[in-house]
Amino acid sequence: MRMVLSALAATMLLAGPAWSQPAPNDYAQAEAWLCRPDRAGDACAIDLTATVVHADGTYRAEPFKGDPDAPIDCFYVYPTASADPTPNSDMTVGPEEIGTVSRQLARFASACRIYAPIYRQITIPALRAATAGRPMATDRELAYRDVLDAWNHYLKHDNKGRGVILYGHSQGAGVLKRLIAEEIDGRPVQKQMIAAYLIGTNVLVPAGKDVGGDFKATPVCRTRTQTGCVVSYVSFRESAPPPDNSRFGRTAQPGMTVACANPAALGGGLVTMHPVFGATAMHPTAAPPKPWVTPMRPIATRYVRVPGLVSARCVSGAQGSYLAWRVNADPRDPRTDELTGDHLADGKLQPDWGTHSLDVPVAMGDLIDLAAAQGRAWVKGAK
Repeated sequence: MRMVLSALAATMLLAGPAWSQPAPNDYAQAEAWLCRPDRAGDACAIDLTATVVHADGTYRAEPFKGDPDAPIDCFYVYPTASADPTPNSDMTVGPEEIGTVSRQLARFASACRIYAPIYRQITIPALRAATAGRPMATDRELAYRDVLDAWNHYLKHDNKGRGVILYGHSQGAGVLKRLIAEEIDGRPVQKQMIAAYLIGTNVLVPAGKDVGGDFKATPVCRTRTQTGCVVSYVSFRESAPPPDNSRFGRTAQPGMTVACANPAALGGGLVTMHPVFGATAMHPTAAPPKPWVTPMRPIATRYVRVPGLVSARCVSGAQGSYLAWRVNADPRDPRTDELTGDHLADGKLQPDWGTHSLDVPVAMGDLIDLAAAQGRAWVKGAK
């Protein structure tokens, strides 16, 4: 459970009294960041070569190269990752945070300059304790205040008038949702916000509308050239929609629904996605992937792309509002027809989580392509 923290779990965890009141972090220090564009050798400086697995079973190595001159920035807040035994994490980076960045963030370097602060988030042990009915005294303000301080430092010292995409998943998306509502929505700084990618959290809008609810002046994105808007979705297999007790995709607030904007098709419809998966591990909470081809052949890279294998669309109805994805299985070819990634707890499937662990990987290529497109539109409009 190294990444996941739903909006419901977040509410449950963050409601307790503060367990401490540490001093603010100094985000002028390089050690307070996981990734920065002015620092070599950080958590984003990894080999991102992928193996492209074609439908005919052939492999092709696909090198990756970032753009050090990217015209826009990305400000990223990571999901629940810390394994620290305390209710809130410390500021020491562990393999959990580094692994999360490698799965969710590093590839964005092809579209933007990356800023990823470390923050004292609610930890995995705290999440486990809460779900077991033994909640810890977590400090929601500490986690939020860290991100707010990092954001303000970024604006004052690093932004320099550039457009920025705010991007987070799960707990990170929830923190950014509050940051946008309290500090950006309808304020002058919103002109710097190219878009907000709030993935794996429930962003509420009035039914049938794209603005209102959680944000009063920030609509859901519906075109690739639209800026100052939000892309948000929660993912489920098409064959396993949100159950009645789902943590995602449903709301009890009258007149409200959960926003869904597919980054591959903001206007709607079923389209082919461009996922990037782990070659040997989908996520720490998920079962390992099936062999990518039959007969099985090893893959030397950390990442895999599978062109044409996944399609998805936003669905809104009685079972909720969510990104429904499917595997385009073809038993006649040697490529796998199965994708793992469902959330597991003690080895048991957790339908109320959907495919929370795959929220980002299933649309990784599409999110990056959209970031580049919206970035170009923002730069053109700013001239």
